[in-house]
Amino acid sequence: MQVAATKQMTNLETIRGAIAAKIDSAAFSSWIAPMGFEISNGVLILAAQNQFSADYVSSVYGNVLSSVANAYGLSLNICVCGTMAAPVANDNAAATYTPAPVADASAFDAFVSSDENAFVLSACKKISAGHVSFSPLFIYGPSGCGKTLLANCIHDASNGRVVMMTGGSFVAEFTRSLRDHNVFAFKDYCRNCDTFILDDVNALAGKRATMDEFVQLLVDLRSAGKNIVLTSNTTPNNLTGFDRRVQSLFASGLVADVVAPNDNVKRVMLMRAGVSANVASVLSNRIVADGHMIAGVATKIKAYAELMNTDVTMDVAERLLADTLKKSKTPVAIVRDMCDKLGVSYDAVCGAGRARNLVLARMVMMAVLHGATKLSLAEIGNYVGGRDHATVMYALKQIEKQAATDLVLSAQINDMIAEYK
Repeated sequence: MQVAATKQMTNLETIRGAIAAKIDSAAFSSWIAPMGFEISNGVLILAAQNQFSADYVSSVYGNVLSSVANAYGLSLNICVCGTMAAPVANDNAAATYTPAPVADASAFDAFVSSDENAFVLSACKKISAGHVSFSPLFIYGPSGCGKTLLANCIHDASNGRVVMMTGGSFVAEFTRSLRDHNVFAFKDYCRNCDTFILDDVNALAGKRATMDEFVQLLVDLRSAGKNIVLTSNTTPNNLTGFDRRVQSLFASGLVADVVAPNDNVKRVMLMRAGVSANVASVLSNRIVADGHMIAGVATKIKAYAELMNTDVTMDVAERLLADTLKKSKTPVAIVRDMCDKLGVSYDAVCGAGRARNLVLARMVMMAVLHGATKLSLAEIGNYVGGRDHATVMYALKQIEKQAATDLVLSAQINDMIAEYK
């Protein structure tokens, strides 16, 4: 027993020496030496400290390590400490063939599309299918619109090696590579791919050294004909903490926006999560257009149904999601709320006063009610002091003219319409 253990230790030291003889000493010290070595059932197991190290060693030194393992009659398994991946086949008697990975054509089914997002979805599918002429693809939109989901879809659907990182992880890994004196290994890891995806490029803002490295990475990837995908919460020109040179590089490919989920997309997302069709239809226009929020609502409803062993009706959903759903307001409540915002009294608005600020307030209220509700012109007039249909129509035309030249007024009206919708 002791003899066998001593023999295995000798074999491991011999194998270490054989690997060290085939790899640059600095690279061996940085990447191979820290790994755990073990022989089990004819397999040489190299255990890395994290997935990044395991992926890098596999991609850069996999062939060398396999040839050394084969020389000792062993197959090779590179894994992360505590995990066990399938061993690499070792058949010295016959040549082996490993087919290329097949792209998952259904990966994009996870993204619920709308007419507004058809263009960006088509661009994502195109870039996942192979080399494109519009790299980098710069995807931007508000939080919860689906940027990260699209990036993951591209990752899953792409045929070839994909390196996907968040902006935060890129900063962290680059900083760590500088500290550990293996920055060239990090550079090689990022460049050894067919598609490079960076989710949330905003995280690089203000980090000068990381920014310089990332810009050089993009230049090298483009020169090599690789696909690049970047996501952000705003357009390249509006990124803060980035100089003009970097902004122009980001915008040099295809810039496409992702809009927030509309009511139909929200309904489909809820139904896919198991929410009944009638409840999903009612909830869809009472949940803010944020994919994260919608996922949270779906999770809460699903958990309630499972824990309480009951169907979630609309009454239950109203009570369960009281802290989440937008409160629907009556037209009178909306008018009273607008009176507070515009600094006029409700009685004055409904009265016959003709002061300039009062007339403008009435016209603004009519425009907001027209844009935020499905009320007829006659009904809108009734809620603003009993004005007739013609008066409301005249007010809408007048406010449209003023808003065309007064951007502050236009923004104020649009904000209130979005709030009361």
